[in-house]
Amino acid sequence: MKKAKRILALLGASVLILMYLCTLVFALMDHPAAADLLRASIGCTILIPVLLYGFLLVYRLLSHDQDNEEER
Repeated sequence: MKKAKRILALLGASVLILMYLCTLVFALMDHPAAADLLRASIGCTILIPVLLYGFLLVYRLLSHDQDNEEER
């Protein structure tokens, strides 16, 4: 399980780095769609970590309940 967590953490960090890079590129672009792309990129940069954190909290709550049931 630890190996899977490390792989997922590395994947998540890579996605965030790519999102930051996209945000920088969209901010420097001179194209009519650049403003919309920049807004979407900033939104995803904020939304993705928040969703991942929420999923992690739910997973901890659900796995904690299963661990308690197995101990009984």
